[in-house]
Amino acid sequence: MFNDALQIINKYPKLLPKLEFEKAYCLYRLNQVSDAFRIIDNIQNPSMKVKELKAQILYRLEKYEDCFAIYRDIIKNTNDDYEDERETNLAAVIVYLALEGSKTEIPSLKKHTYELTYNDACHLIAKSNNGDKSNLAKAEKKLNLAEKMCHDSLEEDGMTEEEIEDELGIIRVQLGYCLQLQGREKEAQALYTAALKKRPDDIALVAIASNNVATLNKDQNVFDSKKRMKSATQDGLEHKLTSRQRRSIAYNQCLLALYTNQGEHCQSLCKKFIKDYPDMIVEAVLVQSIQLAREGKAKEAVKLLDEYAHADKYLPIKLDCIQLLLSNGEREEAINILESLTETEKSLPGIVSTLVTLHMANGARDKASTVLKSAVNYYKKNKESTGNLSKLWRQAADFHLRGGEVSVAAASLEELLAASPSDTKTLAQLIIAYAQFDPSKAQSLSKRLPSLHDLAESTDADALESSNWVIGIKVVKRKVEPSPGKPEVMEKKRKKRKHKGKLPKNYDPNVQPDAERWLPKHERSGFRKKRDRRNRDTVMKGTQGAATGASDQYDITKMTNAKPSPNPRQNPVTETSGPRQQQRKVQQKKKKKGGKW
Repeated sequence: MFNDALQIINKYPKLLPKLEFEKAYCLYRLNQVSDAFRIIDNIQNPSMKVKELKAQILYRLEKYEDCFAIYRDIIKNTNDDYEDERETNLAAVIVYLALEGSKTEIPSLKKHTYELTYNDACHLIAKSNNGDKSNLAKAEKKLNLAEKMCHDSLEEDGMTEEEIEDELGIIRVQLGYCLQLQGREKEAQALYTAALKKRPDDIALVAIASNNVATLNKDQNVFDSKKRMKSATQDGLEHKLTSRQRRSIAYNQCLLALYTNQGEHCQSLCKKFIKDYPDMIVEAVLVQSIQLAREGKAKEAVKLLDEYAHADKYLPIKLDCIQLLLSNGEREEAINILESLTETEKSLPGIVSTLVTLHMANGARDKASTVLKSAVNYYKKNKESTGNLSKLWRQAADFHLRGGEVSVAAASLEELLAASPSDTKTLAQLIIAYAQFDPSKAQSLSKRLPSLHDLAESTDADALESSNWVIGIKVVKRKVEPSPGKPEVMEKKRKKRKHKGKLPKNYDPNVQPDAERWLPKHERSGFRKKRDRRNRDTVMKGTQGAATGASDQYDITKMTNAKPSPNPRQNPVTETSGPRQQQRKVQQKKKKKGGKW
């Protein structure tokens, strides 16, 4: 009854000096951690229990360096039955120090309990988040070991299977996270889903598993993600999760609003995220800008990004702006942003490549050439080491050679040759380039080429002649090597044909054969196509079912005074009879025996 205890302590202020620990503990249990720390920090000559409470409060306040120092002091100066619990807490502090990239010297701890084994695995995962991915496989093995140790330990203590499964939930969710970092997403999702199906009582565990499932869904299955995110943002989690975990969930909530095309909701979530976590302002602004770009407001998105272009993330934000503009067809605006970069940034190979591509797309070859010239001059002047620039020199040389700017191409080839002096191809290209505007320089460089005698020695003329690079593989004859111990056959005799070739019966050797004799009949010049039997008679031409001359019979201008024929089909009817006179005789069918009408 912490509230009642706190009210009694506050009612009698004279008792406070004797009840400082109790008041701090009540505040700590009521999640008023900052107030608890103010009281506990002012206690002079703290006892061991005060130090332990202070360490717990520092852990909740995420002051891990101070917490680590206190726990080390407690473990060093105590010897009781709670040693394993203190080491477990210290191991948990070490995990968060690794996540923050702390340089604190980490002591080696025992791993004889499943809690310590679990925390050791978490420490390996934390180190992998800082770039060392080799520890993930080790962490996976330790988590599997911790799961087995937990099951065996709790079973020995007489706990029910349901209680054991509840305790194993956190280990399995952490194992899923480890697998997810390794790219084994299906296995990770199976572990998350299995843990959530058991409906654990720990709301922090539910929130973390639900958030991780939503990250696996990405922009697919958004309805499931919305349900998961609702579980990850329920009330009461602010005291159960660390600020790092709450920040990740809040950012994923912004992304989910973006994926579901909830524009206003996404903007409001991003503004709240910026207010709560100002250190991630760039990430939130990027989400806002993408949402604006989806609504066709690319220029507004670029303007928003420009407002938050900090010095440390200036170039990435500018590249984001260019991507947004290009995706909306704003090519000129993208070029202007690239041109506004500093000389160092504009000389980066990727930026140079992008600018040249955009200028060439606009048909401005002279501007593309200027960009390459500027980049070549910059690196010649500054001699900066930005990795392998051979591709830049090669592309610049090829570009200027195609454009007829031989002297500029020669400058790029010189830089390329300086990087690899033994490159004969580059040397030959440079000689060809100099030969067009500086023959003396070309003559002096040609002395560095290998002699023709050296090239001829390493060349097999017979292999060149017998190779299939000229006439194709099917035409080349194989050279048969003589087998040892058998006489060599110089020439293979031609076999005689058993039967003479037959000639046509009407063959005349004095008459030259037809030049088209090998062509199909339908391709020969004298071929006449047979007429279609259906169009053979002209009677069938015209409207289907009409006879020849029928149109004339019904034409009033061609009508004669001849006596009409008694056949009504061949003469127009001039008078309509009454309906009774036109009744046709209906022939009734006789009913057959056993049949139907």
